[in-house]
Amino acid sequence: MPTTAGRMRRTRTELADFLRSRRERVSPQELGLTVSGRRRTPGLRREEVAALAGVGITWYTWLEQGRDIGVSAEFLDDLCKVLKLDAAERRHLYLLTQKRLPKEPARTACTVPQVAHDLLARLPENPSYVLNLKWDALAWNKAADRLFGFSDLPANQRNMLWMVFADERLRSRLSPWEEQARQILTSFKRDFAHAPQDAEIIALTENLSRLDPTFKNWWKRQDIDGKCSGRRTFDVPGPGEVELTHITMTLESDKHLRFVYYTPLGDSADAFGDWVSG
Repeated sequence: MPTTAGRMRRTRTELADFLRSRRERVSPQELGLTVSGRRRTPGLRREEVAALAGVGITWYTWLEQGRDIGVSAEFLDDLCKVLKLDAAERRHLYLLTQKRLPKEPARTACTVPQVAHDLLARLPENPSYVLNLKWDALAWNKAADRLFGFSDLPANQRNMLWMVFADERLRSRLSPWEEQARQILTSFKRDFAHAPQDAEIIALTENLSRLDPTFKNWWKRQDIDGKCSGRRTFDVPGPGEVELTHITMTLESDKHLRFVYYTPLGDSADAFGDWVSG
């Protein structure tokens, strides 16, 4: 089994190779630098990276050589900007430098990948939909539309948290509403922690606090629920009370996109399937 010292040497070697490869793919012109004379290697020079990242050339050279030196999160983020690293590369750099993983920038505006639309279409009797970090419903299948009524709402109200507290149809279908609404809210708080300063998410919670005293009271509490699966009970026309189990799967972690899938349980499954297909 590799020793700690051995793992550290290997990691520093990987860090050196990674930094060189990222530096060599960025052209000086991309960063507004004036190029004069011939260059023996592609991309940026070490001294250019060091200057743009706000450190000395000797210190940066030691880092790229894989020497055992400490770095700050502030410097790493500056280096990410210079080397034009994406979110996955940024996480990789933090891991290679033995730093705690950075907080990902919050994203609420996203494009749903085509594979998600294809998957929704292949689940005709299982209510399924795609949520962003704010819990806006960005895409759904026919069964989910039948159960939740997304198409009947204006675009700015197709938000699962808003619907649980402000949409009378969904409130009446969640049975019992209070127990399930409380759990849903504590689950939302888990995601709120990723973007406590996001203007759209703040506006959502402020509007609900003004609209619903129950929401306002519960929002002040510190209850957090990290579960992304469980059971929900709905009271729907025809089949009556049905129990569904649901699970939430990550589609794209960088964009905070999630795929939510429901399936009915017990004796009501066939009646529910007929109802959502009607």
